[in-house]
Amino acid sequence: MRIGVIGTGRIGTIHANTLSRHREVGSLILTDADGTRAQELAHRLGETAAPGVDEIFKWGVDAVVITTATSAHAELIGRAARSGLPVFCEKPIALDLPGTLHAIAEVETAGTVLQMGFQRRFDAGYVGAREAVRSGRLGRLHTVRALTSDQAPPPVEWLPLSGGLYRDTLIHDFDILRWVTGHEIVDVYAAGSDAGPPMFRAAGDVDTAAALLTLDDGTLATATATRLNGAGYDVRMELAGELDQVVVGLDDRTPIASTEPTGPPAADKPWTGFLERFGPAYEAELAAFIEVVRGERANPCDGREALQALRVAEACEVSRRERRAVRLAEIPGGASAAAL
Repeated sequence: MRIGVIGTGRIGTIHANTLSRHREVGSLILTDADGTRAQELAHRLGETAAPGVDEIFKWGVDAVVITTATSAHAELIGRAARSGLPVFCEKPIALDLPGTLHAIAEVETAGTVLQMGFQRRFDAGYVGAREAVRSGRLGRLHTVRALTSDQAPPPVEWLPLSGGLYRDTLIHDFDILRWVTGHEIVDVYAAGSDAGPPMFRAAGDVDTAAALLTLDDGTLATATATRLNGAGYDVRMELAGELDQVVVGLDDRTPIASTEPTGPPAADKPWTGFLERFGPAYEAELAAFIEVVRGERANPCDGREALQALRVAEACEVSRRERRAVRLAEIPGGASAAAL
């Protein structure tokens, strides 16, 4: 199998390393807007660098992995679909609903595959939580608490391109909430704070956000995020039911300290970022993509799944801006929600 990797930045480099080692991948063609970066990575991996995106399609590949800036995702997804190629793409498809819906339509018209990069679906902790909920171990689920806390802010020049904290960060929590519980989010009430560094205000973004979410069975969920969690990278999900409760992301590297006299000690080596925390999950999602391309399994996260998470993020942005509860029915694109 020959795979084209478009984008060789931080996550593209991780994915290229993973694919280069995979037994079913014979070769890679790498390209990037920064040609030197692509050439250097290709040299390190013993793979081929292409001068541009056109060559990825002209030279012939069996599948495409897209890890470019978000602004290029939808166009590249469409181009791959028109070429009849399966695609793995980092989230999101686009930063707006029209672009997302257009790209999905191109994939569905072409009858090709689009697998989205929501890596938490492949993390052992979240898989265990899903099993606990679906098996009935927790009983009726009444409360879910999700959080994503980055240790340090992203580069200032990247903020205006990110889509904001809801679309860039909390979108992972929205997706995994649906996936773990098997229920849709029907309304949201969201708030955000830009009380941190001025670069967030300058970008029209917030550095900390919270949302109260109601699921279609009445379960209440909260989701919070921040860019400024100095203790370390903290991603958790707590699920409480009438019979039991479980937590994802609580281990000896969770950056939290107990104030109880008999509580657990603070982590000696707290998580520092998502690439470290979710390393095995990133490898697992690409292994799944290769199985999808080979026809060995169903697509674990298609474009319609990504659309649903984006619709929740959009609803949160409306709620934050207008200071009101927003029903998901107000947000376009919900008529063909994917099965969970």
